[in-house]
Amino acid sequence: MADCIFCMIANKDIPSNIAYEDDKILAFHDLEPQAPVHVLIIPKKHIASLDDVQNEDLELMGYIMTKVKEVAEKVGLDNGYRVVINTGEDGMQTVKHLHVHLLGKRKMTWPPG
Repeated sequence: MADCIFCMIANKDIPSNIAYEDDKILAFHDLEPQAPVHVLIIPKKHIASLDDVQNEDLELMGYIMTKVKEVAEKVGLDNGYRVVINTGEDGMQTVKHLHVHLLGKRKMTWPPG
């Protein structure tokens, strides 16, 4: 998607503070962190939201989930972390590109939001 900010970040058209990258995903530090460590993990393939995941994306979605631990280790989250995927307007999804928030280095509260 030419006008998607996360696609532009994945394509290196916009610089970011990269925490992890491979051929399928990119993880970068959030510009407006909600915790001392706040990393966004995105698929390089444009998928607008969880509502847009298709059967063909099953392997990619599983891959993202298996990489969370590795990204968490790389950014020093050794005492736990929270993983959040916002979906849609009520879910406060502000960028229409599927992204996983990885938050840590502070005690998380409940309920969120």
